[in-house]
Amino acid sequence: MVDSIGAKPSVAGDRSVARIAAATPTTVVQTPVLPRQMSVEPESIALAKSMAASPPIDASRVAAIKKAIAAGTFPILPATIADRLMALRLDWNSNETA
Repeated sequence: MVDSIGAKPSVAGDRSVARIAAATPTTVVQTPVLPRQMSVEPESIALAKSMAASPPIDASRVAAIKKAIAAGTFPILPATIADRLMALRLDWNSNETA
C-alpha cells in the first residue's frame, strides 16, 4: 500500500485525522504576450501571391481536350467513368492518370 505524501503512518486503532497546513496564498504573475514575428522571405511571399492569383490549370491540356471534343475523337468509356465515380464515392485513389 502507498502512503500519501506528508501523512504520518496510522495505527490500526487510530481514528484521528491529521491536520494539514493552511494553504499559502499565491500571486498571479502576468507576463505580456508579444506577437510572434514570422520570418518570411520576400521571394516566398511574391511566389505565394502569384500562385494564389490564378488557379492551377494546364492550358495546353484543356485546349487539347476541347479540340478532341470538337473533332469527335475524345474517348468516352462508360466503364472508366463508372469506375472513377465509384472510386470518388468510396474515397479510393485511382491508379490511372486522367
